[in-house]
Amino acid sequence: MTFFQDIFSVFKKRELVFQQSYKEPDDMYSFLFEKEHDVTWKAGQYGLFSITHKKVKNPTKPFSIASAPTENVIKITTRISNEPSAFKKAMLEFKPGMKIKMSGPVGAFTLEEQKPSLLIAGGIGITPFRSILKQLEAEKTGDIKPIRLLYLDSKKSYLFKDELDAIANRASIHVTYLDSQDSLHQEIDQFAASHQNNGVYFIAGPKSMVDSITTCLKNKHISKQHIKKDAFFGY
Repeated sequence: MTFFQDIFSVFKKRELVFQQSYKEPDDMYSFLFEKEHDVTWKAGQYGLFSITHKKVKNPTKPFSIASAPTENVIKITTRISNEPSAFKKAMLEFKPGMKIKMSGPVGAFTLEEQKPSLLIAGGIGITPFRSILKQLEAEKTGDIKPIRLLYLDSKKSYLFKDELDAIANRASIHVTYLDSQDSLHQEIDQFAASHQNNGVYFIAGPKSMVDSITTCLKNKHISKQHIKKDAFFGY
């Protein structure tokens, strides 16, 4: 069912009005767009965003929506280096009132199972998890299963840290900040040992990290049905 919903959503395009952008820690930036009343998505999904105010090569790129459906804004956050691509240069040129096109949102990287869940974020891969956790916070669901977020960032920048800490005050959500692969794998081992048969694993970050952790989980005999992936490609 999700596949056909995604096919339908991809062909549904709309223009979003740009509100503002601001620099986050390190070399990351957030961009905020107006959310019209009929726009909705599932927390964890992504949109296909197209630059329209100037001609750029490959004008359409995927971005996870970092805001929750209950928030009154569409937020995307991305890393922009000192030598950005033409696409990201165009993003930095946005002025209030300018528009970007969005197709979707699409994707099955959503927290729907009522099972203990381990969320594994690498760097900018925290963006879909911000949406998921902000949505849980807004819904104030009292009977959700335990949720662990492991946030790996070798630079220790930890995007959205204040917000994540506030959400983690809820008893059912726990956040651990990590800066090494070894410590990450230790935490994964502990969760897998406790929830061998019923845990669900969500992995978001650079493709190399997503692939290596997926292989690690499969070696622990975790079923692929219990692994959800969101690989980020640089551009």
